[in-house]
Formats: sequence, structure tokens, C-alpha cells
Amino acid sequence: MARELARGSGRVIRRTAGPDGETGSFSLTYMRATSAGDRRGLPVLIVPGGPGLASVVPYRSLRARAAALGLDVLMVEHRGVGLSRTDDLGRDLPMAAVTVDQAADDMAAVLDDASLERAVVYGSSYGSYLAQAFSVRHPTRVAAMVLDSPMLSVEQDLAVSRAYRRRLLWEGEDTASARLAAAVRAMAYRSVPMSELSQVVQLVHEFAGPDVLHRLLLARAHGRLRRTWRRVSSLGLAELEGSGRRYFIEPDLVAGIAYGQLGYGLPPDGGPLDPQLTFADPATRQPRFSGEPFDLVAALPRATWPVVVVSGEWDLRTPRPIAERIVDLAPDSLLVPLRRTGHSALDTHESAALHIARAAADGSTARLLDVAELDSLPRRGPSRLVGTALTAVVHATTRRP
Repeated sequence: MARELARGSGRVIRRTAGPDGETGSFSLTYMRATSAGDRRGLPVLIVPGGPGLASVVPYRSLRARAAALGLDVLMVEHRGVGLSRTDDLGRDLPMAAVTVDQAADDMAAVLDDASLERAVVYGSSYGSYLAQAFSVRHPTRVAAMVLDSPMLSVEQDLAVSRAYRRRLLWEGEDTASARLAAAVRAMAYRSVPMSELSQVVQLVHEFAGPDVLHRLLLARAHGRLRRTWRRVSSLGLAELEGSGRRYFIEPDLVAGIAYGQLGYGLPPDGGPLDPQLTFADPATRQPRFSGEPFDLVAALPRATWPVVVVSGEWDLRTPRPIAERIVDLAPDSLLVPLRRTGHSALDTHESAALHIARAAADGSTARLLDVAELDSLPRRGPSRLVGTALTAVVHATTRRP
């Protein structure tokens, strides 16, 4: 399927595997979807999360919907992933050839090949880091940025995320979260391993929201929904290392970015609900963190383009305080909060993501202040079904607590 899609609206450009040109070359694939009849506004370069998430296959429906809206959308198959995975001899790219700065330069090469001077750069999750790295290395190519569930600073983001989820879901900082936090603590006191509890809390909260999480915790405490709990606790763990799923998620060759440059394997701090517990075991077999490649905190105040920051209400991985800090740092910035949405609108609220991209491409981001309009949009996306299924199963088995 991947190669068939690429033959339809894809292009291949030649790239060197390493910055010195001594490590061979490979074919970098990118997709362009546009509707010539109703095309308007600036082109939009969409950068998905990961690292390791492919572009060609997982986002084929999104590109079709984008073109129907008159958007001119480009997506790059990240080096080391999918159709950009191997060199000219069919060998996997070496890990040293898969870095943030080289991936950012690939994006510039794609714009060159497409004869585009500038683009709106829409980055989601890891893609938000890569989008900002691109803006540092190629500032004249950025017309505007959309940072969806954004990353900013590896160790500072981790400190913010730990503090946020503990205030909300362990300490119960306000009346609204107190009962939920009590249910979380009760599961810990029942000797549920903290790594397992942290995984379930994050996934259910982000995909289905705090009400469904509360119901699941109470049901599990009474011996119900054991199978659902087990499935959620293992969801996505197989994709943290190994070869993943070809043309969808391939984490192995990008491990130098994930662990070596972005600190995915930084050690747990011993506190509750630590997001690093999920990575603790795979991190023992991955590159050590050597420091992040860019100082984005220092770079953002120098941005001369509009920055739209998208933040989901239920996001625990890149919670609202990180988004708010970016808005404080970027001179021309706007926060777009999404209700009842978790991590990455690109994957869980596609309609909102495309609406935001459309506004950025048109240079009319002020209309994004109409939160009611965003709330009214239909919810779809490749990860949306997880939340829908969780909600249905939990509601069918429990009564409102």
C-alpha cells in the first residue's frame, strides 16, 4: 500500500545519509496533496509525532480531507522510517544518520524540490520539536507555525509534566479532581505496580477523559473490567522498541533521536505517576541521553512569524503549562485550547487540526479564538477509535460514580 500511495501523489528526492556525505545516500519520500481547482493560501508542511511515526500510510485520509478543504499539504516520510528507511543498497540507515538536525534539513530539501519558498509548518508532539528545529535552521522558510501538543525543553518539560499530573491526579488539587485522585491513590495502595498504574492513567485520561478513568478505577477496585485494564496497561508498549509495524510506526532507527537527543529514557525520580516508568526497561537497551540538539527556549523569542499553540484539555504528556510557556515566549502567538481532547489533535481531532491549518494558511488565525466553532467540529482521526472504544466498554459495565 505504501508504495502504491507514493506512486500516486508522492515524490522521491536524493539525500545523503550523513552530513559529511561519506555515509552513502538514500531516497527520501514525501507526499503532496492538493486540489488545483480550489487551492488557496500558503502550503502546509505537516510533521507528525513519534519519532518513528510514518506519514505516507497513516495519514492518507487526512491528506484527502485537507485537499478537499483547498489546502496544499506536504508530508515527509521521516528518514529511517517507512519508505525513507533504507539506503541505495537496501540496508537500514545507520542510527547516526537519523538525527533531528538532518531531519530538519530534509524538510528544507522537500520545499526546494516542490519549488516552495515558505510554508506553514504544522508539528504535532515530536513533530512540534522538529518544526521548531526547522525554524532554527531555516528561518526564512517559515511563514507560520502550528505547534500541536508541543514539546519545548526536554528536562524542563519532564519536570512540568510530572508536577502537573501529580497535582491533578495524585494530590487532587481542586474539588473537580479530588475524587479521581483518591481513586488513583487507592489503586496504588492495592499494590498495583506504579508503572502499570501510570500507563493506564495516562492513556485513559488522554483518550477518554477523567470521567471514564474514574469509572474504570472504581470498577477495577471491585474486580471488574480486568481484561480491559490489562489491554490498556500494555497498549503501545510493543512499539517502544523493536521494528514496530512497518510503514506505520518504526521506532528502532530513530532511537538515537528519541533516547539520545530527546531524553525519552531519562530515569524515573521515584515519585508517583512518573511518565518515565514506561520507558525505564527499554531505555536500558537504547542510547544514553547526550543532550538535546537545540535550545528552543532561547530561539522562540526570536520568531518573526505567527505561532499557533494547540493544547488538549486532557493532555498529560505535554500538558497545558508547556503550551502556555510557549505562548509567553513567542512574540506573535495564540493559544488554541481544545476541550475534551487529549494529546495530538492531528491524531485525535483531525477536523480541528485541519481547521487550524486552514486558518494559518489563510493568515486568519484570529478566527481561532472562536472556541465554540472548534468544539462543534466532528471528531475523527487515526487514534480517535481508542477513546470511543474505551468509553463504550466502561460505560456499558459501570454506573456513574
